[in-house]
Amino acid sequence: MTHDIRSILIYGYGVMGRGVARTFADSGFETIIRSSRAREITDLPAGATVVDSLPAKTPDLVLELVPENVTVKQAVYADIEAAYPDGNVLIATGTSGLDLVELGAKLKRPERFLGMHYFMPADRALVVEVMAGPATPAAAVDAVAAALRRSGKEPVVLYKPIVGFLVNRLQHAILHEAYYLIEAGVASAADIDHAARRMLAPRMCLNGLIQQKDISGLGIHADAQSSIVPQLFHNRVPNPMLQDMVNRGETGLAAGSGFYDWAGCDVEAVRRQASEQLGSLLQFLDDGLGAAAPATQPTSRDPRRKS
Repeated sequence: MTHDIRSILIYGYGVMGRGVARTFADSGFETIIRSSRAREITDLPAGATVVDSLPAKTPDLVLELVPENVTVKQAVYADIEAAYPDGNVLIATGTSGLDLVELGAKLKRPERFLGMHYFMPADRALVVEVMAGPATPAAAVDAVAAALRRSGKEPVVLYKPIVGFLVNRLQHAILHEAYYLIEAGVASAADIDHAARRMLAPRMCLNGLIQQKDISGLGIHADAQSSIVPQLFHNRVPNPMLQDMVNRGETGLAAGSGFYDWAGCDVEAVRRQASEQLGSLLQFLDDGLGAAAPATQPTSRDPRRKS
């Protein structure tokens, strides 16, 4: 069974779908978009086509980018499997937080199912997470990762399904503690963001999360873990302050209010600036670190294996 991915069908064409379609079309993939609004779409990337129903020809990969609802997504998978009963198509979900085990529970060919997690903005953010479903062989995951590399992305590969992928799990672990610190009156949102921008982010840009601890020394780190980890806020419950904010309609930039006051701000201008700044930072990191990386980058090892 080969997995040479040359054609991709994107099922759903919202903000994320537009960015994903652009990256594949610009990289020479046969790119088809399935959308119920096919006749209304006027911003297709060059080389892409749009249809209102699944085409007869089986694509190599279908990426579902519909709303984060298990029932809705499972209906899409049933539609895809019915259209391509030969079972040769790989089906990927674009979910960021739903459980792939639950999402794939009704599939006839669960071994053809995996996750592809893009970050906003999809055309600029370099990292895409690729994660196996509960029955997906490594070869299929590797084939999708290879296709992503050809589209200009830098895949992070996970060979076992886990809720939230890798990046969001790390991000939510930090955010859960941050929300507690705000709620408990320990620190403000602005101070937390300042610490993240000026300390966490620069160090991670240079050395990542784990390599930085190797550089600093694992002895000191282990001592700090023994002291700090027992005091972290471990309650296994979504933060009520955040949930209440959302229930009140304080949902952030678009609503004019969240942890910050966005009243009077040009929403699209703020988002455009964030996208452009991310692109500039990534380019700076490539230019500044690329030449030195081969000489300084160590080989990762599995510390669970005793030497």
